[in-house]
Amino acid sequence: MTYAVANDVAARLGRSLTADETTQVAALLGDAEIDIRERIPDLDTRAEDEDYLAKVIRVEASAVARLVRNPDGYTAEGDGNYNYQINWRLSTGQLEITEKEWQLLGVSSGVAALDVRARTPFERAQAAAEAAGVHPFMLGWGADPFGGVW
Repeated sequence: MTYAVANDVAARLGRSLTADETTQVAALLGDAEIDIRERIPDLDTRAEDEDYLAKVIRVEASAVARLVRNPDGYTAEGDGNYNYQINWRLSTGQLEITEKEWQLLGVSSGVAALDVRARTPFERAQAAAEAAGVHPFMLGWGADPFGGVW
C-alpha cells in the first residue's frame, strides 16, 4: 500500500476524481512508490517521522497529479490568435519525480561532470614533473631559467 492515496492527488488537482481516474491513480501511486523505494530502500523507516511522511505523500501525489493533468505530455497548443504553453520539464507524459522532489526526500542527483578534454603539452609535462617531484621544464636540475630576474 502506498503512503499517498487518491484523495491526496485529488487535493492537488483541485477537483474530484472520476471512477476511472481513481483506479488509474491508485496504480500510478504504486508506480511512484516503486521509483522512490528504488532510491530510498529504507523508506518505511524514514516515513516513521511525520515530517518525512508528509514529504513522501507530497512527492507521490504531485508526480501522479502532473501525469493525470497532462497524460499525453503536451507542452503547447494554439488556435488562431490563441496560444498556450506550459513548462516542458513538468509535462513529459511519463510518471517522473523531479530533481527538486528528490532533494526534498534527501536524495542527491548522483550527477557528476567528467572532463574529457585532452591535456595540453604543458599540462602533461607539469603532471609528469609533479609525479617525479621536479620543476616541469627544468627536469630536476634546480636552476632558474631567468637567473632570478623577471
